[in-house]
Amino acid sequence: MVGFLTAGFVLHLLGAENDPFLLAVADMGVTLLLFTIGLKLRLVTLARTEIWATTAVHLLASIGLACGTILSLGWAGVLLFDDLDFSSALIVAFALSFSSTVFAVKILEDRGSLMSRYGQVAIGVLVIQDIAAVLFLAISADKLPSPWAIGLLVLIPARHLLSFLMNHSGHRELLAVFGFSMALGGAALFELVGMKGDLGALIVGVLLASNVKAKQLSNILMNFKDVFLVCFFLTIGLTGLPSWDTAGAALILLALVPLKTLLFLFLLLRFRMRARGSVFGSLVLSNYSEFGLIVCSIAVSAGWLANDWITVIALALTASMVLSAVINAYAIEIFGNCRSMLRGFERRQRLIGDEDINLGGHRILIFGMGRVGRSAYDQMRVHAEDKIIGIDLDETQVQRSCADGRNVVLGDATSPEFWSRLITPADEIEMILLAMPHHHANLDAAKRLRERGYQGPVVAVALYPDNEEELRKNGINEVFNIYAEAGNGAAKRMYDLLESKPT
Repeated sequence: MVGFLTAGFVLHLLGAENDPFLLAVADMGVTLLLFTIGLKLRLVTLARTEIWATTAVHLLASIGLACGTILSLGWAGVLLFDDLDFSSALIVAFALSFSSTVFAVKILEDRGSLMSRYGQVAIGVLVIQDIAAVLFLAISADKLPSPWAIGLLVLIPARHLLSFLMNHSGHRELLAVFGFSMALGGAALFELVGMKGDLGALIVGVLLASNVKAKQLSNILMNFKDVFLVCFFLTIGLTGLPSWDTAGAALILLALVPLKTLLFLFLLLRFRMRARGSVFGSLVLSNYSEFGLIVCSIAVSAGWLANDWITVIALALTASMVLSAVINAYAIEIFGNCRSMLRGFERRQRLIGDEDINLGGHRILIFGMGRVGRSAYDQMRVHAEDKIIGIDLDETQVQRSCADGRNVVLGDATSPEFWSRLITPADEIEMILLAMPHHHANLDAAKRLRERGYQGPVVAVALYPDNEEELRKNGINEVFNIYAEAGNGAAKRMYDLLESKPT
């Protein structure tokens, strides 16, 4: 992302400019991004205190802080700030109060933390911010949604028809076409009635989130989305050439990012999140949003701001993303240095799903309760005399497994905070299976297990030969190659069938 942002500025210096095609592809990338977020989002999570309260308090506090700072700079006659009155300062402060959805989701995807506790909280905060954005666009543009917008409620019962079409779209090209149609069609439908198109893509994704093929559709669209988002980051850099005044103003606004981050950290800790999740969540949100450019564009077109402020916000946005990308790359080290201090700010009462875990009386532990984890659980529960426990960071997987009679709890094996949730030593555990979908997650968990003194056997799943070798080097006793074992299983079935065939 840093490279693409920088490339945009370099191309602008060489004379390149945004064109309709590049902007259209960038918009498509953002639309697909929000649609795929919707496929993984459960609306009930937005009602949690740590999400809506954090968003509301942070929005008000950050606007007040930024507005006060901007007015003070204006009274002092600093750079472009001396031309801003109270209403103009309030608009700029509002533009800076949002965090980038595109940036945050990309960071979470790269870490494999999209379904983690802090990942879900961060996404929830961003969704509520997007809702506030829609309200602002409607009010500031003096353009209320069309009366026909009430007809969008038809989408709620229509989700059954959409799910039917999704179920009958196969698993390859037709499913991809269906995904594009839903994302772009939902965006077009909302824009048709005077609402933000990206919100439409998000809501259509939410309506399809309960479908069993939602995760598969999200995976299919991922590569398309990533390619299109390259154009998005390029367009940010191509927004405009900086001058000394605009660069200086942007640098001053960049100084507000650490305060914005600390405010997120304080609120997440206050609303009972653990220290690690609070740090990671606040760092993911430690940037300005592309929505700030939209706010400034509207303000400039309405005559509320000078044209230079579009360049100022673009520079501040780009610099905040660069800074945030660097900081997030060292998030683990940052937390490690602050862990002992932050622990003192944790609340004693834990969030649901973040409570202590009792491993006493269990013989087998399985990390990752997807298809492989569930199958292994069912096969081993008789051998383990039902003294078996599964752990997964996806609430949906946990609820599904519990409903089927399995003993599964919510937890992130790669999180140092997970181990602090254990109230009994793991000495009773005889064997551990690492069946998480991301190789780096299994690898990280294996390292942590050995570092913490676990000497028992560990089995892990892998997709590729180089993954197998890396896992074995890090203390894994047995590696299960999913593709190879699937072939072995098929051969065994063939052999059994031949043996049972009458002669």
